[in-house]
Amino acid sequence: MLGECGMKERDKLALKKNSVALCKEMVVDELLIQFLQAEDVLTEGMAETILAEPTSHKRSWRLLSLLPKRGPQAFNSFCTALKETEQQHLCTLLIRFRERENKPTEIEGEMSLAQDNTPAKDRGNQERFPEPVFPLPTQECAVPAKRARTHESMEMCLDADSPVTTAVLPCTPEFYMSHSAQAYQMSSSPRGLALVVSNVRFEPELSELDTRRGGEVDEEVLRRLFTELDFTVSLHKDLTVQAMRDCIEQFARQSEHAVCDCSAVCLLSHGVEGCIYGTDGQLLELDWVFERFDNARCPLLQNKPKMFFIQACRGEEMDSGVDQIDGDDGKEPAGCEQRDAGREEKTERQSEAGDERERERLRVKLPQRSDMICGFASLKGTAAMRNTKKGSWFIQEINTALRLRARDTHLSDILVQVNGRIKEREGYAPGSAHHRCKEMSEFTSSLCKDFYLFPKLQGHPKGRQYLVKNVWPRREKGGSKTEIQAGGAEGVRTDRPVGRRAAGGRWH
Repeated sequence: MLGECGMKERDKLALKKNSVALCKEMVVDELLIQFLQAEDVLTEGMAETILAEPTSHKRSWRLLSLLPKRGPQAFNSFCTALKETEQQHLCTLLIRFRERENKPTEIEGEMSLAQDNTPAKDRGNQERFPEPVFPLPTQECAVPAKRARTHESMEMCLDADSPVTTAVLPCTPEFYMSHSAQAYQMSSSPRGLALVVSNVRFEPELSELDTRRGGEVDEEVLRRLFTELDFTVSLHKDLTVQAMRDCIEQFARQSEHAVCDCSAVCLLSHGVEGCIYGTDGQLLELDWVFERFDNARCPLLQNKPKMFFIQACRGEEMDSGVDQIDGDDGKEPAGCEQRDAGREEKTERQSEAGDERERERLRVKLPQRSDMICGFASLKGTAAMRNTKKGSWFIQEINTALRLRARDTHLSDILVQVNGRIKEREGYAPGSAHHRCKEMSEFTSSLCKDFYLFPKLQGHPKGRQYLVKNVWPRREKGGSKTEIQAGGAEGVRTDRPVGRRAAGGRWH
């Protein structure tokens, strides 16, 4: 029986019995309120009262206290509003409760049949809504953060399209010839070995380490990416810490590194500062990982670039961002160039003195660790964000940047571009800790030259020959022989020793 402006008793009961879940999970924002105003469920004064409440819980409670007094159609309009604001799981919760707990009487059944003759718009408000599945962002840290007001937190970034599937763009012979002199040698095929370790599912008793939904997307994206970049890829999933140690040590000792020009290691898991988690909840120190590839422990990769990508939280703090101040962005104070010039002059004098001392050395030595570059998904102490449908923000941007820019950009500059893209991203989950959340990636580098991958360079299928515009002269006996295959104005350059091959099968 309806009151003067009342709601059906079964609808009131559905709201009452589910009020705790609604107050906990519902996002009461301007969009939801505007929809209810448009349906004449709320007046302007009611809307202002609700939005004036200081917390999300109080806004939800205020709305739920008003709805039962707003007429027999208020429940259906409320369910439709939940659907329109992408909170279908709450709509489904209410509809199913009403159907389960309040079976219609014969009279109510007749009323339902009569309502079927109402316009399609009204019938649409009573439809059964399917269980929703959302693409959502979550953190990579071990301690679970506050969830957004859906099954998990939802992301709708301005740039959060599906992972880029465009083929890796090829490097041109002209670009190679103009940039290879100041870059690391990058002519082997395969370019190098790539290791991807992805921990998605953790032991069930580790409640603080939830399943990394979207991690499967990351591992497949990286596998395809490095395969197209001409790497031999090894993918390992869901490893304990000891299994991770064994896997990394075995990878670092592979003899194939001798005939490759670089290497790549990608680690994807939950993490804290300086460590990542195995599926058994134990921590693996990242410094231990880097040591496996230093000049002492991995001599086959000496003087060769080694790239690392770490997709994991480095702390529990959520980066909520700050408001940007209007004005000039990044302008340096006056006199900066003069101070820099003085410093450069001093550095040049020091460099000349250092060169003189270097010439006096009888033995060439290497530092313990060099020629490494490591990209981190987040800054120290902060959480890394991962979309449960599209993968992590960081891996998405790495994939996009390498596919589009590896052809003409060295890796350090590519990671700067990745930083810029990550800086622009923003999470969308109103009412939750993830709403308007930010992330900032960073990288460290001990590279000593430009690190170009020169992808898909035309020429010999093994990557040893390159089309060039010039005809190169043959070198003198005892040096590298340059062979020419005529082809109009074009030629094929092959730098390799004459009649001698080094141990391990690689031309030096």
